[in-house]
Formats: sequence, C-alpha cells, structure tokens
Amino acid sequence: MITIFCVALGAMLLAISVPAHAQQPTKIPRIGFLTGISAAGSAARVEAFRQGLRELGYVEGKNIVIEYRYADGKLDRLSELADELVRLEVNVIVTGGSAATRPARAATVTIPIVMGQDSDPVGSGFVASLARPGGNITGLSNLAPEISGKRLELLKEIVPKLSRVAVLGTFATPGNAQN
Repeated sequence: MITIFCVALGAMLLAISVPAHAQQPTKIPRIGFLTGISAAGSAARVEAFRQGLRELGYVEGKNIVIEYRYADGKLDRLSELADELVRLEVNVIVTGGSAATRPARAATVTIPIVMGQDSDPVGSGFVASLARPGGNITGLSNLAPEISGKRLELLKEIVPKLSRVAVLGTFATPGNAQN
C-alpha cells in the first residue's frame, strides 16, 4: 500500500515539476461538399456521408466541419461554388457527380477531390486510370459495362414477358457508347 502511495506521489511531484507547455489549438479539418442538386434532393446521401464519417470517429461540429455548397439544379453556379470552397481552404472537396467534379478540378490542383460517383472518370479526363488515378482526384465510379448483360438478365427475370428494352442516354456524356 505504501509503495503504491509513493509511486503516485512521485508521479504527482514529477508532473508538477515539469514546466507546462501551452497546448497549440488543433486545427479542425474542413470538408467541402459540392453538388449540383439541392439540399433536399441530396439529403439521403448527405446523411449516409455523415454516418460514414461518424463510423470513422468524425462528428460534424465537434471534430470536423463540412462546408456544404448546393447549386440547386443551376449547374452554371458550380464553378463559383467550387472557387468559394477553395478560398475557404477546405482540406478536401467531395463532389456528387461529374457535373460537380469538373468545376472542382478547374478550381484546384492541390486540394484533394473525392468523387462521390462518376460514370466514367477516365473518359471524363478526371483520372489517368481507375487503378492509378494520379493528380488530386480519386473516388468512386459506377462504370461497369461488364455487368450490363447481367442487369438485363435480372430485368428479364423480374419481367418475364419483357420483349423490348430501350436505353436512353446522351452521347455527350463520357462513358456512353457512341455507336
């Protein structure tokens, strides 16, 4: 019992004798969130994003700040919003789709950009390859032409009497075949 007391007293005296150093305030990381749609339209994605951050130990307003910028369907505003995030000196920009990734890429080559999704980041010129993106852009791609046949097969199982399928798209969008 006396030994524990002596060790505790020694530790306390040592702690008192060591000069206290002023702690530097830690800088709270800032994430820029850029999307072409409205806050209401992206509410489910934003909540999933927040949940993922919480699972990693980040709590918005506590140990991380998220700067949300929504273009509300006015895609011509995305460049202005991306520039604003760069001026705020966010640590990373998260984009929702290629419409938001393109102006973020134009706004910075130093701040990391994480694409929430893009149909063809290589075809869009955002990354050099999926295996080795290079530059300051990385993220998720939903480019998966090898599963198109499987999707059609599943659709046929769901609707057995299906005899025709039309696929709508635009040739101007990277990732869409131009046949």
